[in-house]
Amino acid sequence: VDVGGIKVAAVDNGQPSASITFLVKAGPRHESKTGIAHILKNYAFKNTSDRSALRIARETELYGGVLTSTLGREHLALTAEFLKAVLKETRFTPHEFHESVLPSVQAETQEATHNPAITALDIAHALAFRKGLGSSLFASAAGPHINSEDVKTFASSAFAKSNISVIGTGVDPSTLGKLVEKSLSSLPSGSSAASSSAKYYGGESRALLETHGVQTIFIGYGATGPVTPELSVLAAHLSATPAVKWSESEPSAFPGLPQEATVQTVLLPYTDATLFGFVIQAPTSEAVTKAGKAVVAGVKATAGGSLKNEVLKKAVAKAKFTAATALDTRQGFVDAVSLQLATGAKATVESTFAGIEKVSTQAASSALSALTKSKPVFVAVGDVQMNQRLRYTPNHQHTDDSNLFKDYPTAADARGSLLLRFLITPSVWPCPEPDED
Repeated sequence: VDVGGIKVAAVDNGQPSASITFLVKAGPRHESKTGIAHILKNYAFKNTSDRSALRIARETELYGGVLTSTLGREHLALTAEFLKAVLKETRFTPHEFHESVLPSVQAETQEATHNPAITALDIAHALAFRKGLGSSLFASAAGPHINSEDVKTFASSAFAKSNISVIGTGVDPSTLGKLVEKSLSSLPSGSSAASSSAKYYGGESRALLETHGVQTIFIGYGATGPVTPELSVLAAHLSATPAVKWSESEPSAFPGLPQEATVQTVLLPYTDATLFGFVIQAPTSEAVTKAGKAVVAGVKATAGGSLKNEVLKKAVAKAKFTAATALDTRQGFVDAVSLQLATGAKATVESTFAGIEKVSTQAASSALSALTKSKPVFVAVGDVQMNQRLRYTPNHQHTDDSNLFKDYPTAADARGSLLLRFLITPSVWPCPEPDED
């Protein structure tokens, strides 16, 4: 429902605890400077005009509450009590920026650069969508200088009624609506966060990274538009995760996959785009290369029509189970509702099931065939020389990509965001310049 210009959704299933999440269009897709969304996330629950950060934490502890701030590529999610003050009255003080916010941002970036799977997915988004959805979740030393005033300016435009949705669990919808109207009526209406429509590009990149014996590659494809039932079924079919833990799936979608290799199927939905692919990891270069070839062969076979009716039935059942269990958790509920609020679609579990059940073997194979005809995304993290041997072309022929970075403001910006942020040593992160204020 719309409450004074703010979208509100809630569900109360009688659970013993409640949560309220403020979803703000302040993710990297909407940021004014590269990395500023990451910094804003770490300003959450700091000093406000009438509460110190310590008081906010102590009062939350008295109620047995939990404060969390989570950054996605499109939204900043704040889940806590006292959100009225967080949205309206955060002071964005320079001393907190230098003493608390910046160190936590640097620590999170350093942790991400040491995680090959996170690194691969971040580069994959940059290759797939370049700007907007391709912006990194993490602030980088290679990015522009940002101070507390920059963050304050970005927050003032983001924290407007047109950019905020409120999602509650364990809360009566009418009660939540009244609370939102009472607490946030003075927020400015503002203008909706501007972002260009997503466009898929594709491309290839390799990042030299010390991965402590874990070699990682990502092979995938992107598409504009929301996730389709066909992609949900394909993600369920093209999965190496066994139905029973510690057992092997039979038959495997990827015959010849080394036992020491792992394959994680990735299906990431956004308001106007989708990223579908596989994070492949193995302890050795030979194993990850062999696993990558097995995944490419499996994708090619499925796109060529190898999906049988009995296998499709299992995939449909798995896709339905995945869709249903996603709503069992608060985060899953928030993710599902946030997409509906952003797109205006009104999907129910029943309608989702009906769409999945209508998928045929021909429709699934055709959807994958169409997807693989576009330029793929290939990312290798770890032993770059090893991964030179692996090609990634189930259906697409590799072509010269000299204009890969043409849609960035400058080539330096592109290569900085795509490569340098993964090659920097966070311990030598340059000291920030003093705030002008």
